[in-house]
Amino acid sequence: MEKLLLSAKERRRVSALAAVKAGTLSLRKAAQLMDLSYRQAKRVWARYQKQGDAGLVHRARGRASPRRKKDALRQKVLARCRERYAGFGPTLAAEHLTREGLPVDHETLRRWLLAEGLHTVRRRRQQYRAWRARKEHRGELVQMDGSEHDWFEGRRAKAVLMVMIDDASNQTYARFFEGETTRASYDTFEGYARKYGLPVALYVDRDSIYHTDQEPSVEQQLRGEEPLTQLGRAMKRLGVKIICAHSPQAKGRVERRNGLLQDRLIKEMRLQNICDLESANRFLEEDFLPRLNRQFTVKPARELDLHRPVSRDLYAVLSWEAERQVQRDWTVVWEGRWLQIDRRHEGLCLAGKKVVVRELRDGRLQVLWRGENLKVRELAARPERSAPRPTARAGRVVKPPSEGHPWRRLGGAAGREYWKSVKAAGRAARAALAAADSVRPSLRSGLPPSAAANARNKQKGTVLTSQPRGHF
Repeated sequence: MEKLLLSAKERRRVSALAAVKAGTLSLRKAAQLMDLSYRQAKRVWARYQKQGDAGLVHRARGRASPRRKKDALRQKVLARCRERYAGFGPTLAAEHLTREGLPVDHETLRRWLLAEGLHTVRRRRQQYRAWRARKEHRGELVQMDGSEHDWFEGRRAKAVLMVMIDDASNQTYARFFEGETTRASYDTFEGYARKYGLPVALYVDRDSIYHTDQEPSVEQQLRGEEPLTQLGRAMKRLGVKIICAHSPQAKGRVERRNGLLQDRLIKEMRLQNICDLESANRFLEEDFLPRLNRQFTVKPARELDLHRPVSRDLYAVLSWEAERQVQRDWTVVWEGRWLQIDRRHEGLCLAGKKVVVRELRDGRLQVLWRGENLKVRELAARPERSAPRPTARAGRVVKPPSEGHPWRRLGGAAGREYWKSVKAAGRAARAALAAADSVRPSLRSGLPPSAAANARNKQKGTVLTSQPRGHF
C-alpha cells in the first residue's frame, strides 16, 4: 500500500471500507463518511472487494492529460529556448514564442524549463516595508531615476537609462544616455513633458543632480530660501514640486521598473543586435515602450489627468543659469567665455550691476536683465585692458605763472629745490636739539635745565628757571 502513494481522500476511503468489511460500520454510514451517494458507495465497495486498496486509486492516475502538449511541440520549444532565448524568464520567453507561432502557457513553459534545468528559482530574503497606496490621478506624482547597467552586454560601454514612471498608472518613459547628468535629466524630463504634460510632483533620490547639501547664503536666509540645484531651479520655475526619497525602497515603483527593464529590454536589444545609443533610443520610442505600456499600464483610480500643458519657454527653462557682474567695459564672463553687451542697452546703466547668464543645452548663451533678453555678442578672446592715461603729454611746454599769481604769494613759486632746503634745515635743527639733550644731567640731579631745554620750552611758551625735582 505504501507503493500506491494514496491521497488523503483515498486513505479515508480505505479506513471506512475496512470498517465495513469488519462489520463495524454500515455501507450507508460509510457513504456519508466518504461524502458519496449510496449508489456510488456500492460501486466503490465492489471495486474494493475485488482489488483491495488498489481499487480505490483514481482511474486517471498515471494517464496523460487530454490537454497535454505534444512531445514534438515540447522538444521544439525547448530547443528554441536553448538556441535563441537562453536566460529568458518563462513569461518573456512565452511571449516571444507566441509571436513565432509556438503558443505555450508561461506556467507550462516554467515546468518544462525547470525539468530540463534551463531555469532556476531565486529565493530572496524578505525585509519589512510599509505599503504606500498609489496616487489617484495620472500626473499627480511621477518617479524618476537613472539606472547604470551593462545594457548592451559588452557590445559597447556601460550606459545609463533614465526612467520616468507615473505613480498612478505605471505609464513609462525612458531614454539612454552616457551618464546620469543634469543634461540627461533635462532631456528626459522634456521628452516626457512634451508627450504627456507637466506633472504635479517629481519623486527622485538624493543625488547631487536633484538635491544639494550646500548651506544657504545670508541673502537666501533673509528671503527664507534653500539652495537649489539647476534642476531644482528649473522645476521651481515650471511649478513642479521635487520630493527627495530617503531610500531606494521609498520609490520602489521606478526601482521595480528598472529591474523589469534590465531583464526584458536587454534581451530584446540582444535579439535586435543593437549596439549604440541612437539605435537603442529609436527602438525604445518606436517599438519597446508602446508594447510595454500596453501590457503593464493600469487604470488609475480617478479619470482626471493632472498633467498640465507645456509652457512655450520649456527649452529655455531647462538650462543652466547663474548671476554674473557686468564689468566696466560692459562685458560678462561665463565659464571662460566673454560676452559683450550691445550699445543699444546703454540706457540701462548695467556697469557694475548683476545680470543672469543662461546657457542653453545647444551651447548658446543668453544674458537676462529683469527677464529681458539682452543683445550680446561673444568675443573671441578676453578684451585687452587699456593703459592708464599719462598725467602730462610728452613734449608739453609748461608756462610759469605770472608775478602776481597767488601761487607765488603763497610760496609755491619757490619750487621744489627751495622746499628741499627748508626740510633739510629743519632736520638739522632737530638733530642739534637731540644732541644737546643727550648731555643733559640726570633727571633727579636737582640742577637747572639745560639751554636746549629752555629753548624748546620757550617755543612752547613755558620757561623753567629751575628744576628742583624730577623732569618737567
